[in-house]
Amino acid sequence: MKKLSLIIALIGSTALTAQTIENGSHSTSGYIKNDGTIENTSHSTSGYIKNDGTIENSSHSTIGYIRNDGTIENSSHSTVGYVKNDGTVENSSHSTIGYVKNDGTVENSSHSTIGYASGVRREWVAVVYFFFRFN
Repeated sequence: MKKLSLIIALIGSTALTAQTIENGSHSTSGYIKNDGTIENTSHSTSGYIKNDGTIENSSHSTIGYIRNDGTIENSSHSTVGYVKNDGTVENSSHSTIGYVKNDGTVENSSHSTIGYASGVRREWVAVVYFFFRFN
């Protein structure tokens, strides 16, 4: 399997690493930094996932939340889905819409690979691939 590249960005004297987000063909579709910053392929910020679980767009407007139990909510606190401990991703009706494997492979509900995001928290991967668009 192709290794995911590491991008090093220097901000002042602090180095932050970013994990590559790839589509099913291993083409880079973006990056997620360790601090939760989501970037597009040009390294422009598309959104943020804060330590408290708040999901923001590039303008810092709240668009959703990740709860400690894996529940994903929109900005109105309505549940849009769930991320189970085993990596199963469900919609608000508890129907399986995908999977995030331990190795970072992302699959749709038919187990077809739709992407790769190694080294990124499962909830963050589910937010990017299944629940919110960061363009």
